[in-house]
Amino acid sequence: MTPSRGGEQILLVDDNPTNLQVLFKTLEGSGYRLLAARDGESALYTARRAKPVLMLLDVMMPGMDGFEVCERLKADPETADIVVIFLSALTDSQSKVHGLAIGGVDYIGKPFQSEEVLARVRTHIKIQRLEQALARRNSELEDENQRILDAVEEGIFSLDGEGRITAMNARATELTGWAASDALGELLSRLALFRNGELNKRLAQLYEEGASLRHDHVDLYQDSGEILPVALTGSPLTGGGAVLVLRDISEWLASQRALEHARAEMDSQRQHLAHIERLSTGGEMAAGIAHEVNQPLTAVSNYARVAQRLLEQVPGETADKLDDVMSKIATQAQRASAVIQRMRTYVKKPSGARELQSINTVLEDVLALAEVDSRVNRVHVALVADPDLPDIFIDEVQVQQVVLNLIRNAMEATAQSGSDAPVQVRSFRESGHVIVEVEDSGPGLAPEVEEQLFSPFVTSKEGGMGIGLSVSQSIMQSHGGDIRHRPSPGGGAVFRCEFPLPTAEQLPPKTEA
Repeated sequence: MTPSRGGEQILLVDDNPTNLQVLFKTLEGSGYRLLAARDGESALYTARRAKPVLMLLDVMMPGMDGFEVCERLKADPETADIVVIFLSALTDSQSKVHGLAIGGVDYIGKPFQSEEVLARVRTHIKIQRLEQALARRNSELEDENQRILDAVEEGIFSLDGEGRITAMNARATELTGWAASDALGELLSRLALFRNGELNKRLAQLYEEGASLRHDHVDLYQDSGEILPVALTGSPLTGGGAVLVLRDISEWLASQRALEHARAEMDSQRQHLAHIERLSTGGEMAAGIAHEVNQPLTAVSNYARVAQRLLEQVPGETADKLDDVMSKIATQAQRASAVIQRMRTYVKKPSGARELQSINTVLEDVLALAEVDSRVNRVHVALVADPDLPDIFIDEVQVQQVVLNLIRNAMEATAQSGSDAPVQVRSFRESGHVIVEVEDSGPGLAPEVEEQLFSPFVTSKEGGMGIGLSVSQSIMQSHGGDIRHRPSPGGGAVFRCEFPLPTAEQLPPKTEA
């Protein structure tokens, strides 16, 4: 018989042509495609080729009976899903139980009622449709769940009640270095991912007893032997087993370390700024003290002159000696007053105004300011100035600050080395610049200090703040120049300040003769 057209295919198997005819009439017009076979061999052949959804199978047939056909169908993976309904005159309980035991889903006795056969066929086909739909949906859900698991940033393990790995996502493979094919079915403890005895005890309590765990930072030992910091969360599953979630925290730890470093740096800078503030306040106090001290010094000088005039009226050798003493008192008072005046000029806030200045005049004023430091350090300062230098466009107070800082550093370095050589201060012209160099005879700079010489808060002096050279560099660069360092050939260091020559706009207009 040729199959009828319709939906699902149904294979009718019976050695009796009359029974086949009755079955065809019963199912014809029900929307199914009907196939027929008259013995067991033909039934198996047709089933393998056509893959029918359902088979109405007679039990008593010559040669291979229906029970054997069913057993062979179910043994073959290609035909195992075919629904088998037995049709048989054997209606005893033993036959029915045997038929259902070997894979049949129903058992209809002969003679049968057409309506009953049609109803049971429809019911089982509907059940099979639902089962297939459910299987597809389950497969889709599994695929979707796996895609979701593979997309998350965390590594996820599923464990059974004995601690065996039953599932893992792609991220778990990346974090641990273990391929799923090697890890699945293995005991978690055998992978030796965690080597902390207390943690492994807690993991066992998780999958055996359902005790949750959470650690913000544990060491994960990868298959390669590398150690990765991870956050670990473990949750028990209903029915036994557990889920482990691993999150890589190496970037977070790095950011935390950077944050701690930044905080420490901020605290250090805050302390330095507080020190600077104290220095600023001290400078203001020094200016006030200088102003107050200058007045009595002026009075001392004036009284000395008055005393000298009075002594002119007193003859004798004693009067001459007193006149000499008073002259020295006036000279020293004037000298002290000059020193204080220079200090007041130095500590005053720069106005920011720049004008054409002689660098040699600035250097002479700075050397006068450094006179006290020179005596304290017992280091002489020698100035070798080119008398033909052009004036340069500078802020006098700022440049004094730069040069005085370099000279004081040079004197301290020279004193530290015990050298009696003077600090050399030179001014000359070179390649479109006016150059000022300060050379000491000290021990020189350590390589690690030299690399960061002009960075803030870098210093080689005990108790030093490390801001003098940084500020000096800023001042020089704001003048369009720069400050550089090189080792001195005879030991020590040479600091070089480069000032650009004034532009045409900065020069005063020429007057016509």
